[in-house]
Amino acid sequence: MRILGVAVLAELAFSVSDLAQVRFAVSPMWEVGPSFRLLHSGSAYPVHRPWAEQVRARLAAAGLDRGWLAELIPPSGYVPDFLNPAPAGPAPTLAEELAKIRAAPSTRIRQDLDRLRHEQGRLGPRARTLYAEPQARLVRVAEEIETYWELALAPYWARIRAVLDADIFYRARQVAEHGTSHLFNDLHPSVSWDDNALRLARRPRPLSRKTAGAGLLLIPSAFTGPGPFTRVTPPEPPQLAYPARGTGSLWGPRPITGTDALAAVLGRSRTLLLTELETPASTTELAHRTGLSAAGVSQCLTALRDAGLVSAHRAGRSVLYARTSVAESVLAASP
Repeated sequence: MRILGVAVLAELAFSVSDLAQVRFAVSPMWEVGPSFRLLHSGSAYPVHRPWAEQVRARLAAAGLDRGWLAELIPPSGYVPDFLNPAPAGPAPTLAEELAKIRAAPSTRIRQDLDRLRHEQGRLGPRARTLYAEPQARLVRVAEEIETYWELALAPYWARIRAVLDADIFYRARQVAEHGTSHLFNDLHPSVSWDDNALRLARRPRPLSRKTAGAGLLLIPSAFTGPGPFTRVTPPEPPQLAYPARGTGSLWGPRPITGTDALAAVLGRSRTLLLTELETPASTTELAHRTGLSAAGVSQCLTALRDAGLVSAHRAGRSVLYARTSVAESVLAASP
């Protein structure tokens, strides 16, 4: 994976067959890599500052700021391609993508790490052990990705996923109403379509169909930042991860109008907890905010979780609770 840098204007030609194989996908790993880079680099991309302020301390407490991902995802430049396997369907789970990562051939791992060493000047100690024992060490990499997901992304996934799905819906409508060329020209200022070719400005390496697979996989992402990322690893289709529409409002407070009708169904304490879960929180935090007892909060959260309105995510010794997409819809529909 590589962020578009300053170098050449790359052109990816499209045949009729290639156009027929253009598709969209939502990929958890395309959120893992760019989001970890944002946190690890210390960059203060304004859109994600509220999220970063919430999760940085969790990552440091878990040691993820100095683990496998810290060596494999540098603050800038190339990220090993094996971390972003091509999604087989429109919305693979993290478990499905991790299975592909664990199954990556040793030759692929070493080839990617060779390029990482070339661009960064060195490999860290963990990356060197991964190079020496790819299959044995990939298990550890996958475990750390799972931990990162639970701490940094899972509690927010319902909100992130809603933005990504809305982007795909919008793009699909563009294709239906205006055609594929309009879609390509609207993805990002650095991406354009002309004369049966997709042009990528400022890509650090040339690009052609001879060095790419067939078709194109378009992946909206909340964390790619101001520019898109690309992954080209034939025979898989080339991947273009671009900034999703609506990311700017991702972390803003959601307007909640009257909740009296909802309270009549759920009860006032449970409704209060749902409204307090604008950001994920632990039982102790919720008790402090609401004035409810810790035992009462725990009992309400259990009921809300059983009803599919709340999800729970392990964060070290505590558990973070978050609203699900169902809860977001219910609150949005409250009169």
